[in-house]
Amino acid sequence: MPFAVGVIQTNGFPPAIAAADAMVKAGHVTLVYFGLAERAEFLVAIRGRTAEVRRAIAAGTEAADTTPPGGKLVSHYIVPNPPENVESVLPIEFTAKVERFWV
Repeated sequence: MPFAVGVIQTNGFPPAIAAADAMVKAGHVTLVYFGLAERAEFLVAIRGRTAEVRRAIAAGTEAADTTPPGGKLVSHYIVPNPPENVESVLPIEFTAKVERFWV
């Protein structure tokens, strides 16, 4: 069974950290990507079972929006069943770096 992907985009670094923290605490998910998008916007991606990813994204979006001062959620989305060609191109795969945290 393939794992779902959830991504949150924030404006600024503190909301990204708050979102990542809330997501891994709220659901049985693995943080697979963290990076700078553009214009001080950050991306945080998680993988896990679809229900867990939905729960984690809900917590992450709330945390990003309420991070003072001026925490802002830009966007978020969930891909319940990404095909192999998406996994081979985008940085959403489980890597050796996150191996001990795999769900």
